[in-house]
Amino acid sequence: MNENTDSWKQMMAAVQAFHDKHDFRNTGGEELNYRVALMAEELGEISSCVTKGKSKHLLAEEVADLLILLMGTGIAADFDLNQAFWEKMDKLMKRESRMVNGRIRVSEFRDME
Repeated sequence: MNENTDSWKQMMAAVQAFHDKHDFRNTGGEELNYRVALMAEELGEISSCVTKGKSKHLLAEEVADLLILLMGTGIAADFDLNQAFWEKMDKLMKRESRMVNGRIRVSEFRDME
């Protein structure tokens, strides 16, 4: 597993400071169903950027919003997102890919004929 980087630690500290500033833990901001709804909203905004041909700058901002929400979900649910990332990457790197409907997929392909 890879070591934590200074950049990752700084990013997580910034997200934690944001949670603390707005007291998310005590005001519903760390409630997981709410966070999932916010992530769906951000994903919709990313989709809008792509499908409507909006600028790369705006797309980057929306992706950053989603990343901040994901990082905050690690805080809210009390798990180490950095560790989860590297464990998942290890699994993904061992998988084979397949073409499905003309696009590449990297999945476990369970229950497939």
